[in-house]
Amino acid sequence: MLIEKLKNYKIILGSQSPRRKEILASMHIPFSVLVREIDETIDDNIPANEAAEVIARKKMAAFTDLFLPDHVIITADTVVCLNNTLIGKPNGKPHALEILKSLSGNMHLVYTGVCIRCGNHEISFTDISSVYFKPLTESEINFYIDTCKPFDKAGAYGVQDWIGSVAIEKIIGSYHNIMGLPSCRVYDALKQITV
Repeated sequence: MLIEKLKNYKIILGSQSPRRKEILASMHIPFSVLVREIDETIDDNIPANEAAEVIARKKMAAFTDLFLPDHVIITADTVVCLNNTLIGKPNGKPHALEILKSLSGNMHLVYTGVCIRCGNHEISFTDISSVYFKPLTESEINFYIDTCKPFDKAGAYGVQDWIGSVAIEKIIGSYHNIMGLPSCRVYDALKQITV
């Protein structure tokens, strides 16, 4: 079983995201966190559906000194896309309000790019989820921003927050992908890379 096999490896999550830590812990995978700063800007010519994986691979490139046979490194990035336009993290309340108004009543896509490395072997992939928001009033959006302060989240919201409970009508794809780490695909990739 994978959980037993992983005891032979030092697993590093290259992310400070509380959601990614929570998801990996829920999978009963022992890991430590090590974050290395990189420039997360990407070329405007990169398609929206490839952006998260490009950043995840850039994050992985910061760990070359740990590309060892007994180390497994996991990096990830999540982006929100509305009408082929990438939506990043809000730079303050007015920006968060603007973003959530644009998502209100619409369907948007969430892409999480993941890169997993063990020694000389690397796997990267992008998972996609479609998220359908019901229309929200400005007072509801303001309540959410003031209560949950989603300034560290792509798309200015967390699916696990109040807004996810009351405003998301439907999801097609992985819930954990929207949180920031598509756990089912990560589990399968870990099985593949540690063979």
